Amino acid sequence: MFMGQYNHTIDAKGRIFVPAKFRETLGEHFVVTVGLDGCLFLYPDEKWNEFAEQLKNLPGTKEARQLQRYFLAGAADMEIDKQGRILIPSHLREQGALKKDVIFVGVLGKIELWSSERWNENNFGDMDDAAEKAAAQGLVF
Repeated sequence: MFMGQYNHTIDAKGRIFVPAKFRETLGEHFVVTVGLDGCLFLYPDEKWNEFAEQLKNLPGTKEARQLQRYFLAGAADMEIDKQGRILIPSHLREQGALKKDVIFVGVLGKIELWSSERWNENNFGDMDDAAEKAAAQGLVF
C-alpha cells in the first residue's frame, strides 16, 4: 500500500527521483498514465493489470470506450534507472503540467504524481460532507 507525500524536482533532462519509500513496492517496472483531477497515476504492474482488466470488462457503452481510451492511449511502461530516477514521457509531462517541482502522493494501490502548483490549487475544502457520504457507504473512521 502506498501512502505519504514526497516533494521532488524534475531535472533539465526531464528525470524525476522516485521516493525511496515507494521504489520497493512500485518495482523496477511499472506503468504511468493520465490520472484524474490533473495528476498522473503510477501503477505497479500487478495493480495495472487488475485495473486494465476492469477497463476491459466494462460494458460496450460510449462512456466505457471513452474511459478505456483515456487511460490506455497515453499509458507508458516505465523503469527506474540505477540512480532511482524515471523519465516521464513528454506527452504525460504536458498533461500533468509537470515542470519543475512535483509531488508524489501515495494513494493505496497507486501513486499520484502532481505538479506542485496543481497540488496546492487542489482545494480539499471541508471534508466533512465527503466523510459523511463515505460513512453512509460503510467507511468507519
